[in-house]
Amino acid sequence: MADDPHAQGRLTRASSFVFLHTEHAIYAALGLLLAFTALIALIDAVGLTWEAVRSLGGATQTLEVVDRLLFLLMLVEILHTVRVSMRSGRLTCEPFLIVGLIASIRRVLVITLQSSEIMHGKDWSPEKAALFQASMIELGVLAGLILTMVASIFLLHRARDDDKPAGEETDTL
Repeated sequence: MADDPHAQGRLTRASSFVFLHTEHAIYAALGLLLAFTALIALIDAVGLTWEAVRSLGGATQTLEVVDRLLFLLMLVEILHTVRVSMRSGRLTCEPFLIVGLIASIRRVLVITLQSSEIMHGKDWSPEKAALFQASMIELGVLAGLILTMVASIFLLHRARDDDKPAGEETDTL
């Protein structure tokens, strides 16, 4: 029976069917969890925005609102990636580059605010100077990373045969 090609073909088709549906069930559960997390993040961002508007928030509150909104954007982009993967049956790298780009921009904003707080301090110490120098090095690395990701996204768009953005590929299932 192990040598019967028809039995092997049925077993291959059955296992492929089970694995495909298991993969889709996991993607669906992951999508639901991401959607729930994004909804919670949206409610939190609305609350933070309302508080910042009510108190005419300063730079710190504004940065916190922008940080939460960028985090929400990252969640939505990851959710988009899950949807595209389920629909097309393949994993595309462009959404991950976009998430990395958003995360890098978030970090740049945080470092910029922290550095400006250090610079406005009255007492300039060697510890603050070292922290400021480390922040500038990190900003330089992040700038290089951002440029690399933008160039990668650009090249992916140029290399794509049909010039459609990720997620609009033809269905393969």
